[in-house]
This record gives sequence, structure tokens and C-alpha cells, in this order.
Amino acid sequence: MTKSTKSAAKQPARSAARTGTSGRRGATDAARGTDAARADSGKIAKTQIIDMVAERTSLNKKQAGDAVATMLDCVVSALRSGQSVGLPGLGTLSIAQTAERSGVRPGTSERITIPAGRKVRFKVATTLKGSL
Repeated sequence: MTKSTKSAAKQPARSAARTGTSGRRGATDAARGTDAARADSGKIAKTQIIDMVAERTSLNKKQAGDAVATMLDCVVSALRSGQSVGLPGLGTLSIAQTAERSGVRPGTSERITIPAGRKVRFKVATTLKGSL
């Protein structure tokens, strides 16, 4: 086989994977639609949150999208400035300093130094923890 034949043979498989029509679950996901396929993955997308906010309030989807985006921007900017963000009934997001530490590069087993940094921590609210 030549190189052009291989890439041509792979192209339909890639496009089918992108559309969700290949594989065992592909046909059922296509029949159910993209919202059902996302719900099966265990992760809620931002657009689904916007839809839920629009359904539960008197806001249309554009207004709900603006409200969700603004709230997320506020949370991110507060975290960047080093503040903690409390979300009642959900938990608290905060920034934690990490110390410099040693590690091992997986491919080569070489010892490396991981630099100090900052990471986001999340502490679950006791009300949520108790209801799960």
C-alpha cells in the first residue's frame, strides 16, 4: 500500500468518529441526539447548564448564557487574585501553593524536579456530602 492509500483509508474512519456514527455506541448515540450522548458521559456541558438555568428561570437562553458566563468569570478572577470562593450548598474553591518536589519521567524513568506552583482545591460542603 502506498502512503496516499493509507491516509485515504483512514479518513472515513476519522470523520465517522467525529460524527459519533462508528463503533458499538455510535449508532445509538446518533439516534438519541447529542444531548443524550453527553448525558451518558457523566459530564454536564456548559450549554446544558445554560439550558437548565433558562428552563428554571424567566431568562431566555442568551440571558442565561450571559449570567452563567459572568458567574464563571467572577469565580476565575477571584481565584486568580488569591481569594477563596464559597458556593453555598456545593463547596469552597481555593488556591493552594505546591512545593517543589522530585518526580520520575514515565517514559525514561529519569528523575526530574517538578517546580513549585499553585493549584485549585475544592472542599465539598457538608450538606452536599451528606446528601450523596
